[in-house]
Amino acid sequence: MISLLFLNCCCSILHSASKIYELSINHLMHIEKMVYTLNCKGKLISLDKPIVMGIINCTPDSFYADSRMLNTDAIVHKATAMYNAGSSILDLGGQSTRPGSVHISAAEEMERVLPAIEAVHKTLPEAIISIDTFYASVAGNAITAGASIVNDISGGQYDDAMLTTVAAEKVPFICMHIKGSPQSMQANTNYEDMLTEMIDYFIKRLAICKTAGITDVVIDPGFGFAKNVEQNFFLLKHLSAFHILDRPILAGLSRKSMIYKTLKISADAALNGSTVLQTMALLNGANILRVHDVAEAVETIQLVEAYLYAKASN
Repeated sequence: MISLLFLNCCCSILHSASKIYELSINHLMHIEKMVYTLNCKGKLISLDKPIVMGIINCTPDSFYADSRMLNTDAIVHKATAMYNAGSSILDLGGQSTRPGSVHISAAEEMERVLPAIEAVHKTLPEAIISIDTFYASVAGNAITAGASIVNDISGGQYDDAMLTTVAAEKVPFICMHIKGSPQSMQANTNYEDMLTEMIDYFIKRLAICKTAGITDVVIDPGFGFAKNVEQNFFLLKHLSAFHILDRPILAGLSRKSMIYKTLKISADAALNGSTVLQTMALLNGANILRVHDVAEAVETIQLVEAYLYAKASN
């Protein structure tokens, strides 16, 4: 009799503890899951769950060969496929920023990217287009052509007119972390305390953006930019540290060298690795996945969301 009462008491305690644990976890998830929005020239993106940004390179020399496109019809075809597959943002850029890439002028970049943006905007008027550039003149003209987000690898450091241009156009700004330039960044991988240095960098850049008048800022830790392979994995492992900045986090991991160098494969064979690392990024709080492979990333988000919010049926 005593042991039965004891077991019933234990079960009651365990049941209560389980309920308290569930309530605590739900409360923590509610606190941690901040809901951000981006106002893209009147079109509102809600980040109540993660979204996908599809990469379209209007370049002849980006690191992943299948992403290189210079023909406008091919770009529109690719953009349409990405949009239909669930890409919330289409990110078009006219300059490769891979390590050691050849620097081109703003004029040449505009020749590559403006006709593409105009064509994509005409074909997909409801699609949200971002311009991947560090030139203020390219950003301004791209917005006129149909873009409504500016994605700058330098966080406004390379062109003094960038932040005032973004503020005047009232579009969201994606601010990435980098040290040096694409030509020199891999010689700038020395950090005393990488996370602290990066958070300090973003605090300063966010303050400058606020002073300029920019309302919506997304932070991009810059995987592969002034970071070696081991540092990239450390950054991914500690991605949640950037929640302290109270801004949406973009993760650009797709087919990058941290994947194909670790697995000793090529970028062409790095889709599976990309999916694995994007899953880790989502579990650590990424809000936007910048990817080459949209359908796979959309499925990854769906599965991670199902995992995170799964409940035992009654």
